[in-house]
Amino acid sequence: MSTPNTHYGRALFDMLASAEAIYFLGIGGISMSSLAMLTARRGIRVGGYDRTRSEVTGRLEAAGIVVHDDIDPSHLDSYDAVVYTVAIAEDHPEYVEAQKRGLPLISRADYLGYLMLGYRDRIGMAGSHGKSTATCMCAQIFMSADTDPTVMSGAPMRSMGGAFRLGKQNSMIFEACEYKDSFLDFNPSVSVILNCELDHVDYFKSMEQLRASFAAFADRAGEDGCVIYNADDEQTRQAMQSVRARRVTFGREDQTADYRATDVTLEGGYAAFDLWHKDRPMGRVHLRVPGAHNVYNALAAAAAAHVCGICSRDIVKGLEEFEGAVRRMEYKGKMNGAIVFDDYGHHPTEVRATLHESRLLGQGRLICAFQPHTYSRTATLFDDYVEALGEADEIVVAPIYAARETDDCGVSATKLAAAVNAKAGKTVALGCEDMALVADALCRLARPGDTVIVMGAGNIDSVYVGLPLEK
Repeated sequence: MSTPNTHYGRALFDMLASAEAIYFLGIGGISMSSLAMLTARRGIRVGGYDRTRSEVTGRLEAAGIVVHDDIDPSHLDSYDAVVYTVAIAEDHPEYVEAQKRGLPLISRADYLGYLMLGYRDRIGMAGSHGKSTATCMCAQIFMSADTDPTVMSGAPMRSMGGAFRLGKQNSMIFEACEYKDSFLDFNPSVSVILNCELDHVDYFKSMEQLRASFAAFADRAGEDGCVIYNADDEQTRQAMQSVRARRVTFGREDQTADYRATDVTLEGGYAAFDLWHKDRPMGRVHLRVPGAHNVYNALAAAAAAHVCGICSRDIVKGLEEFEGAVRRMEYKGKMNGAIVFDDYGHHPTEVRATLHESRLLGQGRLICAFQPHTYSRTATLFDDYVEALGEADEIVVAPIYAARETDDCGVSATKLAAAVNAKAGKTVALGCEDMALVADALCRLARPGDTVIVMGAGNIDSVYVGLPLEK
């Protein structure tokens, strides 16, 4: 069983006032590694554990942070507190040892909420889809405007050299994940809601519960802050009805939205649009990331930057300089003459939108290798996945990524592929229970003119080891 979130909030100022060394359980995660680096920069000694050595842990060690990949209670010697990811099990020996020693145990979200209070502008990007991309877009705007922001994203960005950036105390731009209500420990001055759709079904049991959580996050901005939300999204509008924070809206369809995109065009799958603030034009934007859905991400990022004082010229410049986040429709190269993209999408809505819009990228067939993420999500949204995957011409379903779960839902890659074939009335999908078979299938299917999308939030990116990619 995973560990719970703590909710100490401002009490952490007293708990950590004399802390000289902090230990991170799960330090190799994208967010945890960012927090570890930020903590070290504050002059606090940092160490931690992660079961897997990676490029991320290598960067931590290069910065002088001690990283263990073996479990030993003695690792906690000389540390004053422990920050942990909720992915750590409650019976993890080092977590248990910290309890025995009476060390303060602080969840990742709680600790991030504590750190961000030192910043003037605190922009939190929340939503069921698009958080990482919108966070990175907003970060690029602030960077292009030479404001030197601090950034905590869920995905690396090449212009930042990773998933985080340590800047001045003026602004922090961060991704706000709703899972287990983690974002309710954050302290944004600007809450951004991109969209609201049922996901993380092992925690959220209804749309009512999810809407209430997004409303609570929006109100974390307080009376002096504001909430920026998607006026075109019905569930988001419902969630925002009871919010007390000042409301700012964005959209394409709602003509009353504060920030709007008009005259949207697509050329080769890439969007361009006119950006407006109320009745004032801000400029024509040409995005360098594919997909019409990125217009909404751009609107959210632009609105957040504008309310924080970034001028229209720098907003347009930043959006046009944004080249994408890692694993968000990231171009990987060519294989057998087909173009290959890598994408993190794992919810049916994301899958459907990405595949539908990807048809504009190539001249031939659309081939998708998809890895379902968690058994509970796959089982609950099974029919939606069948519908979404039907957007592709050829589908290869990879083994389900278990993450925090055990296989007790009766679903599998083979069953999902069979359902896709049944709906199509012909064989278009292949279920694989081994990643090597996924690579073999893609090599066999791809041919000149095709577009290949490798998609999923688990370890499907390991498939590239077996693909003959050329830049």
